[in-house]
Amino acid sequence: MKVLLDRAYDVAALLSPLSVSMIAKKMEHLDKSANTGQILSSVTSSTACEMLDGFLKTWHKSSLSGKEAGYLLLAASHSLNKTNEENQTELVLTGPTAPNVATRRTEQVFLDVITSAQSEVFIVSFVAHERPSILTALKKAADKGVRVNVVLESSVDSGGTLESDQFVGLKAALPDATFYQWTKREGEFAGGKVHAKIVVSDQKSAFLTSANLTGHAMERNIEAGALFRGGDTPRDIARYLLGLIDLKILTRLDD
Repeated sequence: MKVLLDRAYDVAALLSPLSVSMIAKKMEHLDKSANTGQILSSVTSSTACEMLDGFLKTWHKSSLSGKEAGYLLLAASHSLNKTNEENQTELVLTGPTAPNVATRRTEQVFLDVITSAQSEVFIVSFVAHERPSILTALKKAADKGVRVNVVLESSVDSGGTLESDQFVGLKAALPDATFYQWTKREGEFAGGKVHAKIVVSDQKSAFLTSANLTGHAMERNIEAGALFRGGDTPRDIARYLLGLIDLKILTRLDD
């Protein structure tokens, strides 16, 4: 049965739900002794035809009826499309435009993830300045009751690597946000930096990028990132950050 399930997945991955539905319909009254040419003629791609032929040959060795095998195809197609709907990845690029590549820009994706938050948003960056649009979005999120957590690199005086303290101005701009800094940098992490650039919303969407929250990063640099919607990635990133807070590796600025 596992081999048949694998073959059904292979077919569903190559064909649209409509095509799979048509094949399943044709299989409802199909006997294993019947010629499968009519089924194979449902697809035009040689690769899809090969995969469908593999499914039919495996089905012939099983105890399932044609109708049951058709249902198996429908279930595989539905599960695959449901997963694709709930787990989406989007490439995000900022920099000079190139032909045949259309993506959204970094700042717009930052704003979309922040504004989508209903309960909690984490934003992590090495440095953050000169981006009033993002600060405004974070403030609006906090004003509507969203917990806004900001993790940034701290100054040398606070155990970090920056010459100046960037938290002062940001705390004034975001009075309701909670700020965290990396305080335990001993041993193998001595001299380490908060170098990640992340925004994660409600453990449901996460944007990982090379871009700091700066004007150069949003407008002049070549930056690349990926936006994840649904699935395990946003949840795991949020849990990782919460775990660092629980372990007191990341500590609140006012603690």
